[in-house]
Amino acid sequence: MTVLGIMLGTAALVITLSVLSGFEREIKEKVVAFTSHIQILGYQNEPLREYRRSIERVKEGVPGVKSISPFAAKEGMIRSRSAVDGILLKGIDVSEEIVAPRQHLIKGRFLVEDGTGPAQVVIGSKLARKLAADVGDKLVVFALPMNGAPSLQPRAMQFQLAGIYESGMAEFDDIYAYTTLRNAQKLFRLDDDVTGFDVLVNDITKVDEVAGRIESLLGSPHFARSVFQLYRNLFSWVELQKKLSPLLLSLITVVATVNMIGTILMFVLEKTRAVAILKSLGAGPSIIRRIFILQGLSIALGGVVLGNLLAYVFCWIQLNFRILSLPSDIYYMSSVPILLQPANFLLVSGVALVMSFVTTLLPSAAAARLDPVVALRFG
Repeated sequence: MTVLGIMLGTAALVITLSVLSGFEREIKEKVVAFTSHIQILGYQNEPLREYRRSIERVKEGVPGVKSISPFAAKEGMIRSRSAVDGILLKGIDVSEEIVAPRQHLIKGRFLVEDGTGPAQVVIGSKLARKLAADVGDKLVVFALPMNGAPSLQPRAMQFQLAGIYESGMAEFDDIYAYTTLRNAQKLFRLDDDVTGFDVLVNDITKVDEVAGRIESLLGSPHFARSVFQLYRNLFSWVELQKKLSPLLLSLITVVATVNMIGTILMFVLEKTRAVAILKSLGAGPSIIRRIFILQGLSIALGGVVLGNLLAYVFCWIQLNFRILSLPSDIYYMSSVPILLQPANFLLVSGVALVMSFVTTLLPSAAAARLDPVVALRFG
């Protein structure tokens, strides 16, 4: 039973750490891949003028910037023949696309800035299902002009659905719709202004530093936010899950410790007569102690090895067959993510073996102190 307990505890903890590591990697990769590293916006949604000059200043004055692209984004409503839903329409510079979902397209084609034909829009798969819309359908987008008073009539613009993307994160697939920068400026009455810039940096670990330099360079009304600030709640949720790992480790360690102490004590009681005979033959307390410590470690080692094997098999199956699914609108992914890291296996194995060694000290010391005369008389 002790081997089984250690095996299940080890496997459970390795799997938990692998899942948490997988969650962190998946969310970071998807958010960073689908959005920009930095967004530059105007205070109180103030339109940003002379944006081309701002782009040149950032490229020339801020080291670490890989690319920068303007956008015009605003909330609105989108209507198909059968449904209406809220969206965030984002007009992008197709020639300088940074966050455009081209690589996530599952149907149709991406935006083309050719100035001919109907205005085009690309929407997420979840939104497409809600609207019952398919590639080629006509959609109407309603939006208020920038800085428009609530009493102003919203503007309407007809679009043709050019493509459908699927990012794997339902929050994006349900809300974000993309069109060209020129179409968005026309709908929002922005003339030649924009609402912000998307920025990619060379080193994501220095994103906050680069964001601060950009904000200092451009000044008011510009302010910059990194992807980790934009999605602070999401990344905080991931960190909260990771902080629970020590608690899980402690609980499983306590259970394994109690089981180990009980097992070794039972072993001592069963082998009382054998211990007495060994001591009568001249075996010292250190030898007796060593015997029971090795017995406990052999039990722990067997449980740890079997636990690691069980955890690896489970993780391999999940990685290859995705047997455990998740509601993507809650967890931002469709299946339980796994990240196999040797460090997780080594950490759990090391803690389990160290704790097993510590817990064998008490019962082995009790065995070493047995009086052989009393043990042989009553054993």
